[in-house]
Amino acid sequence: MKYNNILVTGGAGFIGSAFVRLLVKNGISPVVVDKLTYAGDLKRLREVKGKFKFYKTDICSKIGIGSIFAKEKPDILVHFAAESHVDRSINDATPFVETNIKGTQVLLDASRKHKVQKFIFISTDEVYGEIANGKFNENSPIKPNSPYAASKAAADLLVQAYIRTNNFPAIIIRPSNNYGPWQYPEKLIPLAILRILGEGKVPVYGKGLNVREWLYVDDCVRGIMMIMRKGKIGETYNLGSSYESKNIDTIKLLLKTLGVGQDRFEFVKDRLGHDIRYSLNSRKVAKKLGWKPNIKLSQGLKLTVDWSLKNQSWLKSKLKDINKLYHKE
Repeated sequence: MKYNNILVTGGAGFIGSAFVRLLVKNGISPVVVDKLTYAGDLKRLREVKGKFKFYKTDICSKIGIGSIFAKEKPDILVHFAAESHVDRSINDATPFVETNIKGTQVLLDASRKHKVQKFIFISTDEVYGEIANGKFNENSPIKPNSPYAASKAAADLLVQAYIRTNNFPAIIIRPSNNYGPWQYPEKLIPLAILRILGEGKVPVYGKGLNVREWLYVDDCVRGIMMIMRKGKIGETYNLGSSYESKNIDTIKLLLKTLGVGQDRFEFVKDRLGHDIRYSLNSRKVAKKLGWKPNIKLSQGLKLTVDWSLKNQSWLKSKLKDINKLYHKE
């Protein structure tokens, strides 16, 4: 298996860019495809500038994607590109259906045509829906609850169908909630930091009792790299940290890390259809491939806060869009 010709979709996004940086650190110069929507930003790749090839292309474009495949002839495709924010999907599901389902289908067909050796699909733990007790394993039923999760589940199932019908060489990865440097501040942790930096209060849905499993982004991409190299074709792998926390507890720990008062949050109207808890059983990737997370939640929040304080201008540059999303203007 060759690893020198890797195409990464969504490589200017949060997790995708972290994966590109990791590839470069391992001596690999990937091809990056990104539409550069509001959530895509080439600033995330400044430290590896000149060490990757970039195409600004919509993955829904059969012609655009086809020409890239014909020219670059990738051996491996790692597919991160997606619309990813639940709140936006509730406001308008259309771009989620277009990008997450149609875009994945375009990539699958191009990969078949050009005989890609491995197709790594980055799914999400949200395809399982919520679980009050216990943990989801890779064989748990898919029961998504938000439009975002439904679009990712549809793409997930489409990949599974290509594996079964076409003997297609794909692997599915379902990570838990990622956080860390360069995350767009529509998500809970960077949004909280942005609000604090702006002397505001952190909005917490409902009573903050929803539980999430937090995975530091560098741990996540290290796991993806390991699965890309050693994972079995046709398999699905959960990628979780086991660091579960209620949203309110996560925010209180974050406030403590920032060194501000514990009163700097406010409860707001709950998200529609809000999943109560996600939790992954990740024993398969640990047992089969030897992966485990290195960064505890408290340590990861400290790393994220330190980065955010050094990069306040980048976070604050997103403020207008965030205020619009949350109806602050």
